[in-house]
Amino acid sequence: MQADRHARSGHRGARIGLALAGGGPLGAIYEIGALVALEEALPGLEVNELDGYVGVSAGALVAAALANGMTPRQLCDAFIEGDGPRTDRIRPWLFYRPALGEYASRLSRVPVLLAQAAAGYAFGRRSWLAMLERLGQALPAGLFTNAPLQARLREVFSAPGRSDDFRALKRPLVVVATDLDSGAAAPFGKPGWDAVPISQAVAASAALPGLFPPVPIAGPEGRRWYVDGALKKTLHARVLLDMGMDLVLCLNPLVPFHATPVLVPAEASHRHHRVLGRGRIPQLVRGGLPLVLSQTFRTLIHSRLELGLKGYETSHPATDIVLLEPDQADPELFLANLFSYSQRRAVAEHAYQRTRADLRSRRGSLAPLLARHGLALDDAVLDDRGRRLLRPRHGAASRGAVAAALARAAPLALAGDAARALRRLDEVLIDLERMVVRAS
Repeated sequence: MQADRHARSGHRGARIGLALAGGGPLGAIYEIGALVALEEALPGLEVNELDGYVGVSAGALVAAALANGMTPRQLCDAFIEGDGPRTDRIRPWLFYRPALGEYASRLSRVPVLLAQAAAGYAFGRRSWLAMLERLGQALPAGLFTNAPLQARLREVFSAPGRSDDFRALKRPLVVVATDLDSGAAAPFGKPGWDAVPISQAVAASAALPGLFPPVPIAGPEGRRWYVDGALKKTLHARVLLDMGMDLVLCLNPLVPFHATPVLVPAEASHRHHRVLGRGRIPQLVRGGLPLVLSQTFRTLIHSRLELGLKGYETSHPATDIVLLEPDQADPELFLANLFSYSQRRAVAEHAYQRTRADLRSRRGSLAPLLARHGLALDDAVLDDRGRRLLRPRHGAASRGAVAAALARAAPLALAGDAARALRRLDEVLIDLERMVVRAS
């Protein structure tokens, strides 16, 4: 197995792996914030020293950085804050450079395509619809180029102590893309697939059709074209399960949004702990085509994830799986504007705080599971409501940030012991509700 080529992580007992799903730049932001929260809450866990990583799309970028030894905090500085070493910084504009070369290449074909379409129609061999289909070949295969991101990742992974070569990593890493011409999964990093540079594999795995053109990669059978790995599966966690992991941590940023304030289905209650009354969206159709398409895509992705997890329970019953994902009733991540850098900071902070809240509400059920693998939640860290992911910019906080800070501090100021007791009681009630649901 590939894991035999790599040094074991710092964990003395259980083998722990990390599976990261995609979701574009927003997905990477969510995963970084969630990973910082997770590592803080589990003092025995070093997320950049696990026994295996698998990443898809934006999750491939985060997984590749972790496997190269970068900590979640370093990723936060590089990707969200824009601080830290200049060589590590990944700017948002790298994702949104127009694919000018692709545009030019397609436009150069327009005269020939027009002539072919006109000839076919003139001699009665083609209809108007057939003409339009032929002219469709002039449309670019992607709006944005992934070349700048690939070049930047090559620099980041080539820094001292890191590598852009799967075979030189200390820890197993698998980056999954999809072969465009066959629809098959391409597990870059596994034996036979590990000669491809990590930066190129990540660019291929994140090449969402329509937004980014397919990435050409040379192989034994010649050049093949690869696109987003999420086309095949959402997480590809089976890669880690087949390595013999005892515990697999899974992060999935994309969930369908629950637009109404009704209670979620009982079978999903373990992942949805709060229904937000503020900022609620009553009907997604009012948001037009963008929200309808977003909801459709998220629902398809999530349904595959749920089916996969159920299958893993049967195929790998000895492995524990912990899934972290956004609350489906939370509109913050669903409505986030990926093109706003300032909003990226807000979304990262939100992901960090919501993950902490999720761990607090599930600590009764997570504690015994984690204990089986030598891990324990740090109650003092989880109960510290003043913790933040990001530092306020320019030393000044906005009135909204001050109000939010006061709101977080209010329960502690009222009565420390009483507030902690009430929170614990709430957690116990949630656990009891889950037990009743399972029994029924």
